[in-house]
Amino acid sequence: MNDRTSALDSLVFGVDIQSGDVRGDAPSYAVVAFDGERVDRDVVSHRKLRRLIERETPAIVATDNMYELAADKDDLVRFLRALPPGTKLVQVTGAERPEPLSRVASRHGVPYGKKPMKEAEAAARLAAANVGYEVSAFENTTTVKVSRGRSTGKGGWSADRYTRRIHGSVKRTTRQVESKLKEAGLAYERDVTEKYGGYANAVFTVEAPPGDIPVSSRRSGDTRVEVERERRDGIEFEPLVKRRDHVIVGIDPGTTTAAAVVGLDGSVLDVFSTRTEDTAGVIEWLIERGRPLLVAADVTPIPETVEKFRRSFDAAGWTPPKDLPVDEKLHRTRAVEYDNDHERDALAAALFAFDDREDQFERISRKVPPNVERGLVISRVLGNDESVESVLRDLTEDENEEEETHEHQERELTEEERELRRLRDRAARLESQVEDLEATVEEKEATIEEYREELSDARREERRKARERQEVSRLEREKSRLERELSQERARSEELDGKLERLKALWKLDHSNFADVNTEKNLVPVKVVEQFTRDAIEQTVEQYGIAAGDVVYLRDASGAGRSTAERLADLEPRVVIRRGGLSQVADQVLFDHGVPVAPAEDVTIQEVDELAVARESEVGAAIDDWEVRAEERRKEQKSSMVDQIISEHRAESRAESRE
Repeated sequence: MNDRTSALDSLVFGVDIQSGDVRGDAPSYAVVAFDGERVDRDVVSHRKLRRLIERETPAIVATDNMYELAADKDDLVRFLRALPPGTKLVQVTGAERPEPLSRVASRHGVPYGKKPMKEAEAAARLAAANVGYEVSAFENTTTVKVSRGRSTGKGGWSADRYTRRIHGSVKRTTRQVESKLKEAGLAYERDVTEKYGGYANAVFTVEAPPGDIPVSSRRSGDTRVEVERERRDGIEFEPLVKRRDHVIVGIDPGTTTAAAVVGLDGSVLDVFSTRTEDTAGVIEWLIERGRPLLVAADVTPIPETVEKFRRSFDAAGWTPPKDLPVDEKLHRTRAVEYDNDHERDALAAALFAFDDREDQFERISRKVPPNVERGLVISRVLGNDESVESVLRDLTEDENEEEETHEHQERELTEEERELRRLRDRAARLESQVEDLEATVEEKEATIEEYREELSDARREERRKARERQEVSRLEREKSRLERELSQERARSEELDGKLERLKALWKLDHSNFADVNTEKNLVPVKVVEQFTRDAIEQTVEQYGIAAGDVVYLRDASGAGRSTAERLADLEPRVVIRRGGLSQVADQVLFDHGVPVAPAEDVTIQEVDELAVARESEVGAAIDDWEVRAEERRKEQKSSMVDQIISEHRAESRAESRE
């Protein structure tokens, strides 16, 4: 128990599982109560153990494995939450990677046996000597919640008055809690939910553990008060005593002073440099990180400033045989991060000092028994030039003088005393069972009330979700209707856009923008057809329209057949101006329908953008010219017809004369 405080003056429980398994049914525990002098032993169930802890409120509940008290992490958190405010759960075998209890007990000179009761006693004695780590799952912040103790119900003729009364009670209790927190001088934050007639709930976040808060969890009538510590993300371990181990220190003095701390195993613990701190500030920084047993420099002889540090700690000094070269310092510190050359030099001094004394440390460690601190022995050997044996002899004699090695011998009890003890034990067990049953009844009543509230809340939530589903269905139907209307409107818009384009084209024709050419106002619009095909005609009809009496211009008149010519003739154009030759069939169809056809060479056509115009005089002249040619063509056709009739008559006459 070197470098540790004396045994606690308060009660410590040592606990070890006796039989069964916490994950199974009805585990039993060996419990040892130790107050520094007296030892009491008992075997109890898990439920009785918790009742015992709640009644006796020990300072520490010690165990070699925290998961002997809880099935898993969540169960462990519930166990920690149920502990009294002043009680700690301590794992005496270490933190995340615990050691065997036998090894820890041997190291600290505590009696150990393999039976559960002996292990429980060893855990209690170790925790009383401040050996172990406190198991913690909560922050140093506590939440105090004031809420409704009853459901407001479904309604009725007095529902408003009933609800107002409950919310008013919550508000009054909130004010009482807040007044107590202010009287205790505790810092807190408050968050309230206001409802009809008062508060539905109020949450106080208090910067203090539950033991410092003058409010406890309770349920009374219309209100409920819940006090809970805020949970951490995981399980954390804090040593009962923060030990200051022996360390090796490297110092680099100068305008910038640097210090490095290295453990006795060669691990780099910390490095530091400053331009503002004086010697006292650097010493304070070193004290916080350990007890220097060796102070090293990277040059020889030892600088005066480094010597002051050595004398301040009453430590041994170390210097190299000659000043350490920069390349060697760089190589030795290559695996460590540092901020500047001064930190590098201090770190190199400490590491080279460890390298020089490593074999000596190992020889001393092999001679030091487990229950004696190695650093203390090394410090005395280095600082006072003592032998390991003499140091161990002094330490052992001191411990023998302080230890009490007497054993408690219990006298044999009489029959009456044994009977009385049995009766007392039986009465205690019955009282414990009564307490357990009463607690079970209270828990079940509270659970039933919670289930009722949850059922009421679930029904309200289901009604709300049903209304939401109905509203969603209505909105989806409305969305479908609007999408159909939007689709119809888009189609109508596209149709109107087409009509608008055609109207624009017609407007351009009717309100000519050909100011540069239409100076005499004698121009006529011309509808242009790219080819004398049915598709080209339909495209022009769709874009600009071809009405009766329009002038049509065929850019390429060749290749048209009878049906194409008949389609153009059905539009009754005023004249067809062609470029290229017409087929004989198309020419005959247009002639038969009385559609004038003129070559493009006879009419001057001017085009602007997609529109075209021609002079009225030239169009009229072309029509007149066609009329002259058409009349001659009709006369020729009539003459040819008469000649054909005469020829046919003569042929018939000759045939009759032969007969």
